[in-house]
Amino acid sequence: MIRENIQNIRQRISSALARSGRQDQDLALVAVSKGRTAGEILQAAEAGITDAGENRIQEALGKYGRVPGVRWHMVGHLQSNKAKEAVRMFDLIHSVDSFHLAAELDKQAARINKIQPVLLEVNISGEAAKFGVKPEEALELAGRIAALKNLDLAGLMTVAPVAENPETVRPVFKGLRELKERVNRSGEAGRELTVLSMGMTDDFEVAIEEGSTMVRIGRAIFEG
Repeated sequence: MIRENIQNIRQRISSALARSGRQDQDLALVAVSKGRTAGEILQAAEAGITDAGENRIQEALGKYGRVPGVRWHMVGHLQSNKAKEAVRMFDLIHSVDSFHLAAELDKQAARINKIQPVLLEVNISGEAAKFGVKPEEALELAGRIAALKNLDLAGLMTVAPVAENPETVRPVFKGLRELKERVNRSGEAGRELTVLSMGMTDDFEVAIEEGSTMVRIGRAIFEG
Protein backbone atom coordinates (compact mmCIF):
# COMPACT_ATOMS: atom_id res chain seq x y z
CA MET A 1 0.00 0.00 0.00
CA ILE A 2 2.73 2.47 0.96
CA ARG A 3 4.64 1.82 -2.25
CA GLU A 4 1.50 2.30 -4.37
CA ASN A 5 0.62 5.49 -2.49
CA ILE A 6 4.09 6.92 -3.12
CA GLN A 7 3.93 6.07 -6.81
CA ASN A 8 0.57 7.85 -7.06
CA ILE A 9 1.86 10.91 -5.23
CA ARG A 10 4.95 11.12 -7.42
CA GLN A 11 2.77 11.03 -10.52
CA ARG A 12 0.67 13.88 -9.12
CA ILE A 13 3.82 15.81 -8.23
CA SER A 14 5.19 15.37 -11.75
CA SER A 15 1.94 16.63 -13.26
CA ALA A 16 1.87 19.68 -10.98
CA LEU A 17 5.50 20.46 -11.78
CA ALA A 18 4.82 20.13 -15.50
CA ARG A 19 1.94 22.59 -15.21
CA SER A 20 4.34 25.12 -13.70
CA GLY A 21 7.12 24.42 -16.19
CA ARG A 22 9.43 22.68 -13.75
CA GLN A 23 11.25 19.34 -13.54
CA ASP A 24 10.94 16.53 -10.99
CA GLN A 25 14.35 17.33 -9.49
CA ASP A 26 12.97 20.74 -8.47
CA LEU A 27 10.99 19.24 -5.60
CA ALA A 28 11.68 17.17 -2.47
CA LEU A 29 9.04 14.88 -0.98
CA VAL A 30 9.17 14.68 2.81
CA ALA A 31 7.21 11.76 4.26
CA VAL A 32 5.72 13.04 7.52
CA SER A 33 5.96 10.09 9.87
CA LYS A 34 4.08 11.47 12.87
CA GLY A 35 2.35 8.54 14.56
CA ARG A 36 4.04 6.02 12.25
CA THR A 37 6.40 3.22 13.25
CA ALA A 38 10.00 2.88 12.21
CA GLY A 39 8.86 -0.14 10.19
CA GLU A 40 6.42 1.97 8.20
CA ILE A 41 9.12 4.57 7.51
CA LEU A 42 11.42 1.76 6.40
CA GLN A 43 8.75 0.61 3.93
CA ALA A 44 8.54 4.13 2.58
CA ALA A 45 12.33 4.29 2.29
CA GLU A 46 12.36 1.01 0.38
CA ALA A 47 9.86 2.63 -2.01
CA GLY A 48 12.23 5.51 -2.67
CA ILE A 49 11.56 8.01 0.12
CA THR A 50 14.78 9.72 1.22
CA ASP A 51 13.36 12.35 3.61
CA ALA A 52 11.22 11.81 6.72
CA GLY A 53 9.58 14.50 8.82
CA GLU A 54 8.72 14.44 12.50
CA ASN A 55 6.51 16.78 14.53
CA ARG A 56 7.75 16.01 18.03
CA ILE A 57 11.20 15.49 19.51
CA GLN A 58 10.15 12.67 21.84
CA GLU A 59 8.63 10.64 19.02
CA ALA A 60 11.63 11.24 16.78
CA LEU A 61 14.00 9.96 19.46
CA GLY A 62 12.41 6.54 19.16
CA LYS A 63 12.96 6.36 15.40
CA TYR A 64 16.18 8.26 14.76
CA GLY A 65 18.92 5.93 13.54
CA ARG A 66 16.54 3.05 12.82
CA VAL A 67 15.99 3.83 9.14
CA PRO A 68 19.30 3.89 7.24
CA GLY A 69 19.87 6.51 4.58
CA VAL A 70 16.94 8.78 5.49
CA ARG A 71 17.38 12.51 6.06
CA TRP A 72 15.35 13.68 9.07
CA HIS A 73 13.31 16.89 9.08
CA MET A 74 11.77 18.67 12.07
CA VAL A 75 8.45 19.97 10.73
CA GLY A 76 6.51 20.62 13.94
CA HIS A 77 6.68 23.38 16.52
CA LEU A 78 9.99 23.34 18.37
CA GLN A 79 10.62 24.66 21.87
CA SER A 80 14.03 26.10 22.63
CA ASN A 81 14.60 23.62 25.48
CA LYS A 82 14.59 20.86 22.84
CA ALA A 83 17.21 22.55 20.67
CA LYS A 84 20.04 20.26 21.78
CA GLU A 85 18.21 17.10 20.65
CA ALA A 86 16.95 18.79 17.48
CA VAL A 87 20.41 19.80 16.33
CA ARG A 88 21.74 16.31 17.01
CA MET A 89 19.03 14.54 15.00
CA PHE A 90 17.70 16.71 12.21
CA ASP A 91 19.20 17.50 8.83
CA LEU A 92 16.75 20.38 8.34
CA ILE A 93 14.61 22.23 10.90
CA HIS A 94 11.58 23.79 9.18
CA SER A 95 9.97 25.51 12.16
CA VAL A 96 12.22 28.34 13.37
CA ASP A 97 9.72 30.98 14.45
CA SER A 98 11.67 33.30 16.75
CA PHE A 99 15.15 34.71 17.21
CA HIS A 100 15.23 33.19 20.70
CA LEU A 101 14.88 29.70 19.21
CA ALA A 102 17.35 30.47 16.43
CA ALA A 103 19.96 31.65 18.92
CA GLU A 104 19.58 28.52 21.02
CA LEU A 105 19.89 26.30 17.94
CA ASP A 106 23.00 28.23 16.94
CA LYS A 107 24.52 27.71 20.39
CA GLN A 108 23.81 23.98 20.40
CA ALA A 109 25.07 23.57 16.83
CA ALA A 110 28.32 25.31 17.76
CA ARG A 111 28.83 22.86 20.63
CA ILE A 112 28.92 19.93 18.22
CA ASN A 113 30.70 21.84 15.43
CA LYS A 114 27.70 21.65 13.10
CA ILE A 115 26.23 24.09 10.62
CA GLN A 116 22.50 23.52 11.07
CA PRO A 117 20.26 24.15 8.04
CA VAL A 118 16.99 25.84 9.04
CA LEU A 119 13.87 27.40 7.55
CA LEU A 120 12.02 30.42 8.87
CA GLU A 121 8.37 29.57 9.58
CA VAL A 122 5.99 32.33 8.49
CA ASN A 123 2.31 32.57 9.40
CA ILE A 124 1.12 33.82 6.04
CA SER A 125 -2.57 33.12 6.73
CA GLY A 126 -2.58 35.07 10.01
CA GLU A 127 -4.49 32.32 11.85
CA ALA A 128 -4.20 32.75 15.61
CA ALA A 129 -3.73 29.00 16.10
CA LYS A 130 -0.78 28.82 13.72
CA PHE A 131 2.87 29.19 14.67
CA GLY A 132 5.24 31.34 12.64
CA VAL A 133 6.33 34.96 12.44
CA LYS A 134 4.19 37.62 10.84
CA PRO A 135 5.11 38.28 7.20
CA GLU A 136 6.02 41.88 8.00
CA GLU A 137 8.56 40.66 10.59
CA ALA A 138 10.18 38.05 8.36
CA LEU A 139 12.65 40.29 6.53
CA GLU A 140 14.34 41.60 9.67
CA LEU A 141 14.33 38.21 11.37
CA ALA A 142 15.83 36.54 8.29
CA GLY A 143 18.73 38.98 8.52
CA ARG A 144 19.28 38.30 12.21
CA ILE A 145 19.18 34.54 11.74
CA ALA A 146 21.52 34.71 8.74
CA ALA A 147 24.10 36.44 10.94
CA LEU A 148 24.31 33.42 13.28
CA LYS A 149 27.50 31.54 12.43
CA ASN A 150 26.25 27.99 13.01
CA LEU A 151 22.90 28.27 11.23
CA ASP A 152 22.32 28.12 7.49
CA LEU A 153 19.05 29.84 6.61
CA ALA A 154 17.96 28.00 3.47
CA GLY A 155 14.41 29.25 2.96
CA LEU A 156 10.89 29.67 4.29
CA MET A 157 8.08 27.41 5.51
CA THR A 158 4.35 27.86 6.05
CA VAL A 159 1.29 25.81 7.00
CA ALA A 160 -1.87 26.68 5.09
CA PRO A 161 -5.34 26.63 6.68
CA VAL A 162 -7.36 23.44 6.36
CA ALA A 163 -9.70 23.84 3.39
CA GLU A 164 -12.02 21.56 1.44
CA ASN A 165 -11.03 23.26 -1.78
CA PRO A 166 -7.24 23.72 -2.06
CA GLU A 167 -7.76 26.63 -4.46
CA THR A 168 -8.91 28.72 -1.51
CA VAL A 169 -5.44 28.53 0.06
CA ARG A 170 -3.52 29.32 -3.14
CA PRO A 171 -2.98 32.93 -1.93
CA VAL A 172 -1.12 31.59 1.12
CA PHE A 173 1.39 29.75 -1.04
CA LYS A 174 1.68 32.65 -3.45
CA GLY A 175 2.30 34.92 -0.47
CA LEU A 176 5.20 32.82 0.80
CA ARG A 177 6.77 32.70 -2.65
CA GLU A 178 6.50 36.48 -2.98
CA LEU A 179 7.96 36.92 0.49
CA LYS A 180 10.95 34.76 -0.44
CA GLU A 181 11.46 36.92 -3.52
CA ARG A 182 11.37 40.09 -1.34
CA VAL A 183 13.91 38.65 1.08
CA ASN A 184 16.18 37.71 -1.80
CA ARG A 185 15.90 41.15 -3.39
CA SER A 186 16.72 42.80 -0.07
CA GLY A 187 19.91 40.80 0.45
CA GLU A 188 19.07 40.56 4.17
CA ALA A 189 19.71 36.81 4.30
CA GLY A 190 23.23 37.19 2.92
CA ARG A 191 22.51 34.49 0.36
CA GLU A 192 19.72 33.47 -1.98
CA LEU A 193 16.97 31.56 -0.20
CA THR A 194 16.09 28.54 -2.33
CA VAL A 195 13.73 26.38 -0.23
CA LEU A 196 9.97 26.87 0.00
CA SER A 197 8.51 24.21 2.31
CA MET A 198 4.78 24.37 1.67
CA GLY A 199 2.04 21.94 0.74
CA MET A 200 0.61 18.90 2.54
CA THR A 201 -1.69 15.99 1.67
CA ASP A 202 -4.75 18.08 0.83
CA ASP A 203 -3.11 20.96 -1.02
CA PHE A 204 0.35 19.98 -2.27
CA GLU A 205 -0.48 20.28 -5.97
CA VAL A 206 -1.55 23.91 -5.62
CA ALA A 207 1.54 24.59 -3.49
CA ILE A 208 3.76 23.14 -6.22
CA GLU A 209 2.07 25.29 -8.85
CA GLU A 210 2.90 28.32 -6.68
CA GLY A 211 6.58 27.43 -6.37
CA SER A 212 6.98 24.91 -3.53
CA THR A 213 10.33 23.12 -3.52
CA MET A 214 9.46 20.79 -0.63
CA VAL A 215 6.12 19.17 0.25
CA ARG A 216 5.34 17.51 3.58
CA ILE A 217 2.99 14.56 3.08
CA GLY A 218 1.88 12.04 5.70
CA ARG A 219 -1.66 10.76 5.38
CA ALA A 220 -1.54 10.22 1.60
CA ILE A 221 1.58 8.05 2.01
CA PHE A 222 0.75 5.96 5.05
CA GLU A 223 -3.03 5.52 4.85
CA GLY A 224 -5.09 3.53 2.39
